Amino acid sequence: MADEPIIVKRVKKRAAAHHGGSWKVAFADFATAMMAFFLVLWLTTNATPEQKLAVEGYFKDPVGYTEGGSQNPVDLGGSAAVLEASGEDQVGSTISVDDQSIESLSEQLEQRQMEELFQDLREQIESSETLSEFRDQLLIDITDEGLRIQIVDRSQRPMFDSGSAQLKPYSQDILFELAKPLGSVRNKLSITGHTDATPFSGRPGYTNWELSADRANAARRALVTGGVRPEQISRVVGLSDSVLFDKEDPTAPVNRRISIIVLNKKAVGEIEGRAGRTGEPLIDLTKPSEAEEEAARQRLESGEWAQEEEPVRPNELNW
Repeated sequence: MADEPIIVKRVKKRAAAHHGGSWKVAFADFATAMMAFFLVLWLTTNATPEQKLAVEGYFKDPVGYTEGGSQNPVDLGGSAAVLEASGEDQVGSTISVDDQSIESLSEQLEQRQMEELFQDLREQIESSETLSEFRDQLLIDITDEGLRIQIVDRSQRPMFDSGSAQLKPYSQDILFELAKPLGSVRNKLSITGHTDATPFSGRPGYTNWELSADRANAARRALVTGGVRPEQISRVVGLSDSVLFDKEDPTAPVNRRISIIVLNKKAVGEIEGRAGRTGEPLIDLTKPSEAEEEAARQRLESGEWAQEEEPVRPNELNW
C-alpha cells in the first residue's frame, strides 16, 4: 500500500489593522486648547477690573465706535482716536505731544549723541598712533554748548611757534585725525583760539587778539583739509587771554590752546540769533515807537498839525 501524501495546511494570520496617526493630531489640539484655556483663566484672575472692562469692550466693539469699545484691548500708554475725513469714517491712531515735550525729547536725544561721540573720540585717541602720543594735550568734555575738544600747549611741545600762527607738523596731524570723526557728524563746529597773558610785541598794531584769531583760522583750514565740510564751520573766534584755562598762572603754556566745540542746536540758534538770522531786526528804526505813535495821534486829534501846516496856494500846485 502506497504511502498517502501528507498535506500541510499553513494558515497565514493577518496583522492587526493600523488605525493611523490622526488621534495624535487631535490630542495635540486638545492639549493646546487646554493650555490656552488655563492661560486665559490665569490672566483673568490676575487682571484688574479696569483691564477686564477694556477686554470686554474690545470684544463687544473692536472698532471702538460705541462707549466702552476700544481699538486697543491692552493699554500700551498711547491714545486711540477715530478720525473723520471726506465724509467717511477712518480709523487712525494719534498721539498728542506738546511742543515742550518734543523739545525736551530732542535735547535728550542730542545729549545722547554727544555722549556717544565723546566715547568714540576717546576710543580713537587710544587706538590712533598719532593721537595717543598727544593724549595729554587733548582735553574732551561736554558743556552747555556741546562737545568740546581742547588742544593745549605743553612745555617743549607747543602747537605753534612763539608769536606765530603757523601750525607745527604734529599739530596738523592732530587736526587731520580729529577731522575724520568731526566731519562725519551733522553738527556745526565752533573754533576758538586762546593765548596766554604774555603781551605780543612782534610787530606794531598786532596783539594777542589778532594772533589768537589767526591761530583759530589756521586750525579751521587744517580741519577742512582733513575732511570737515566748509559749511560745517559756524564760528571762528580769537579770544586772546580773556578766557584763561589756568587763572592762577596766566602765562602757563596750557592757556595757549585751540578749542573746537561740536555745537548743539540750542547753541547754533543762539549764534544765529545774535548774528541777526532770526528773520527780524533787533531794532526797527523805520517803525516809530508806541510813545511816538501816541503823541502823533494826540497832535492829530487836537488839530495842532493843521495849524502848523502852511496853506497851499493854487499857483504853487504841480499840475
